[in-house]
Amino acid sequence: MAVTFDLFGTLVDVDYPTDPAEVVARELESRGVDVPDDWHVAYGEMHVEAPAGAEVPLPAHVARALASRGVDAPENVARHAVVAAFDPKVTLREGAAEAVAAAGKRGPVGVLSNCAVPELAPRTLIRAGLRGEFDAVTTSVACGWRKPHAKAFEAAAEALGVEPSALTHVGDDPETDGGIVEVGGRFVDVTETPLTTFAGDLEAEP
Repeated sequence: MAVTFDLFGTLVDVDYPTDPAEVVARELESRGVDVPDDWHVAYGEMHVEAPAGAEVPLPAHVARALASRGVDAPENVARHAVVAAFDPKVTLREGAAEAVAAAGKRGPVGVLSNCAVPELAPRTLIRAGLRGEFDAVTTSVACGWRKPHAKAFEAAAEALGVEPSALTHVGDDPETDGGIVEVGGRFVDVTETPLTTFAGDLEAEP
């Protein structure tokens, strides 16, 4: 059995910025970027055309938003600003460590997370005390596809060396995490099966 866990809202809780555009703006300004007066409008517009289900890395979006207002900023500056802006406090959810450990005893275990911010998922795992607990960490910003797109689950399965149909995905959102069912896998909804009971449920399975 191979198991993947959603990260945010499943294994951990995080404090997201209430006004991400403003936080990104402050980080850009601290790096010498002249943020346009209508930045909140620019930030909310679509600047990168992508296929349905594809992930647009937030630094690329920020760089294009600036360019749309005539502001030239190197993409590495946009990346550093975004990474600094999304640096949340992380709280490990009850039962998460035990659930991951139990899954690891049954086979390969990984993370599959929708995350448009580079470096955020690995940093979150470190802060949650889960570094080194997974055989693979797959994020949408790295693989290019967001759940529930089949390619996101296929990328996670490939990273664990299994077929998508052999994957059990644990998450909190039926609309996104539940997409595993479309590729033949199994969805475990933590709003119905809490992490605190997940280990016992695995042990009860043949």
